[in-house]
Amino acid sequence: MNTTTEKSNTGLLIIGASQAGVQLAGSLRALGYEPPITLLGEEDHRPYQRPALSKDFLQGAVDSESLIFRTAEYWEEHRIRLVKGERITVIDRESDGSGVATAASGARFPFDRLALTVGARARHLDLEGSELSGVVYLRNADDALALKALMPGATDVVVIGGGFIGLEAAASALKMGKRVTVLEAGPRLVGRAVGPETSEFFLDAHRRRGLDIELDAQIAAVEGVHGAVTAVRMADGRVIAAQIVLVGIGVIPNVELAQSLGLLCDNGIRVDEYALASDGVTVAVGDCANMPNPVPGAAAGDRIRIESVNNAIEHAKVAAYSLTGRRSEYAGIPWFWSNQADLKLQIAGLSTGYDHTVVRRDDAKGKFSVLYYRSGQIIAADCVNHPLDFMAVKNALAKRGNIPADLAAEPATALKTITTAA
Repeated sequence: MNTTTEKSNTGLLIIGASQAGVQLAGSLRALGYEPPITLLGEEDHRPYQRPALSKDFLQGAVDSESLIFRTAEYWEEHRIRLVKGERITVIDRESDGSGVATAASGARFPFDRLALTVGARARHLDLEGSELSGVVYLRNADDALALKALMPGATDVVVIGGGFIGLEAAASALKMGKRVTVLEAGPRLVGRAVGPETSEFFLDAHRRRGLDIELDAQIAAVEGVHGAVTAVRMADGRVIAAQIVLVGIGVIPNVELAQSLGLLCDNGIRVDEYALASDGVTVAVGDCANMPNPVPGAAAGDRIRIESVNNAIEHAKVAAYSLTGRRSEYAGIPWFWSNQADLKLQIAGLSTGYDHTVVRRDDAKGKFSVLYYRSGQIIAADCVNHPLDFMAVKNALAKRGNIPADLAAEPATALKTITTAA
């Protein structure tokens, strides 16, 4: 490998102009990191926020410019070289971790250190008719633009998948005056992220707002005429009209570049508590990274891949410390949110392994919370339209305190007043 003519551009190469990539570059400069930084993205867009794509952007409440992370002046002032529209296909690397990444265009990007913030891609539908026009996904800006362009000509929208993205987009389509059917293959909504009580709450709430939701849905095929989707055919023979079929059945972490470098991968790129991959040199951050579970009290050896804006930000800070030669473990409490119509869900902590729940419900005020406990200790909460409950649980988890379950069972009790110290 001949890199002698390229050495003036070496430094850190961040592959993936995602939330994690943007945060990593910014955090490094804030820490006084001086080497050159190149932030490289596959999309031909400036780095942007993704959460609004299924909500305000789809509904036309905000424009694309309002989603942009940083101004052109920011990148210049912080000496971060931003590269758009380049997809890295090959990485040649030396034993010290330096090397050259080559894009599909033939462009070459030398580096001394490498960071992978490559995210994840939408899992595609494997059914007859899935290639028809009008079968769409919602993962990036181009997906959102394509879906937005189809909306005016559609009367019926079928959403395949009852997870966060599916329900957010379904609620948006309903608000836009469409007839919307949600088909979820599992026995409940958002089954990977919340407990049964929260799933049931959302099922009832969305049905009352006008969504047609079918659980344990068995789909036989997507049907179309002249190459365009017209319906979804169910296994029992029923046909559901659709001019748009939005597929939201999860994501697949982008590990191909990591695998080509010989890095260990298992449901993402395996990293240690400092965001370092198995070679001890490369960092991997955000949706693509499989990390040790950062929640206090997690079992030894427990690992997790977290898909959230908050995780991308906090994990990037950990990686920034690693790249500056320091060590700082993930210090935050994982938290998530999902806005579905007027339902504002906030999740604090991870409920995996809970053995007891407390439900706090105030239908008059539209508030609903589920607190999750393990061996009497609060470990997580799902809070709908209840920010005070969310903040109380988040703060208790951060301080390793507790919220006694028997006292929390009274919905009128403010959780912050009964939180105990560690």
